[in-house]
Amino acid sequence: MPLNESAWFFYLLRTNRGQIYTGITTEPKRRLRQHNGELAGGAKALRGQRPLQLLYQEPYPCRSSASKAEYQFKQLSKQQKEAFIRLKADGAEPGSQLE
Repeated sequence: MPLNESAWFFYLLRTNRGQIYTGITTEPKRRLRQHNGELAGGAKALRGQRPLQLLYQEPYPCRSSASKAEYQFKQLSKQQKEAFIRLKADGAEPGSQLE
């Protein structure tokens, strides 16, 4: 799917304590900056857990499909989540991760 302004992204972050945080957004780079405290608007749950590392992002055509992907990920066990990260984030195709 070409990356465009109307795309929604499902993303995964890792906190400095090793926890995984999931979210959806239309602008992953901006959202990461918000979560890291560089811009206003980050999640309160992530304060004190910085710096955050973006592990993975995946575009979806609409908010609904991105939300469904996030929900499905949250249903996985800790081991399944880590396996997903190893498979997708570590071996993802170019363009599926941010620098």
